[in-house]
Amino acid sequence: MIEVLFAESEAESMRTAKSPVVRRKPDGPTAGLLGGKKRPVAEESEEGAWIEGTPREVICLCYLLDIGDICKDIDSPYRNGLIASFGCQGETEQETARFRQMEQLKVYLEAGKPIRIWYSSAPYSRCGFYHLCQVLSSYENRVSVVSLPEYVVREACIVCYKNWGEVAAEGFSRFLNGERELTRGEIRYHAALWNRLKEENSPLRAMVNGRILSVPEDFYDFMIFDRLSEQPVKEGRLIGAILGDTQANIGDWWYAARIQHYIGEGKIKVLEDAEQPYGRWICRG
Repeated sequence: MIEVLFAESEAESMRTAKSPVVRRKPDGPTAGLLGGKKRPVAEESEEGAWIEGTPREVICLCYLLDIGDICKDIDSPYRNGLIASFGCQGETEQETARFRQMEQLKVYLEAGKPIRIWYSSAPYSRCGFYHLCQVLSSYENRVSVVSLPEYVVREACIVCYKNWGEVAAEGFSRFLNGERELTRGEIRYHAALWNRLKEENSPLRAMVNGRILSVPEDFYDFMIFDRLSEQPVKEGRLIGAILGDTQANIGDWWYAARIQHYIGEGKIKVLEDAEQPYGRWICRG
């Protein structure tokens, strides 16, 4: 089974979930499992079981399609530069590997491999899913999906998730009971949604009332100014508060870029600079 995800962190967790031996550092989602043989899939524990297969069966389509011009090809210099401008794996070697993932997926599709898509309500994930459906509309492979629920009820608590990157490697299998096959009609429907977004081609796409909508570039900016006053605050702390208090599901790098934009316009003032932008003290201009 070929697993498809839309961010490197979640794809890396899935690779770990499909590995015969855990190799992650002991400070990530697989903490405590470093160097140990994984339990067989049949031996499900409180944390979950493991996913059958190998890491080679994991495809990461990390193209951040919720931002920028989506009429240009995903392997265009524009998309490459956009991702690099936000500091998201901008190194040349990583860029090349990222854009080869679609090529590898098409090899699997042409070989008739079944595809399982893991998507969430995060805008980057939903847009990636719609774009992928446009690709899949040219193939007849069996396609199934696992949609991340808003929350999961555990024995002692309720666990809320924003995206698949928050799920530990050993936890993915717990969501397989929600897997369902995607019909050809559904694939065409989602592909049509992607074509509509391309026609609108706004600077940004966001999840609003359960739907992906084209929105202006300043759509999230009120979250910055709601928390920014004349009192100085460290930029990293401000962004952390936004991420912790909201369900917007867009990365810290976006808010950092918007803050820089408003510094250039004089609407945000830098009171004390720092070597790293997140360390500087800012306030309303």
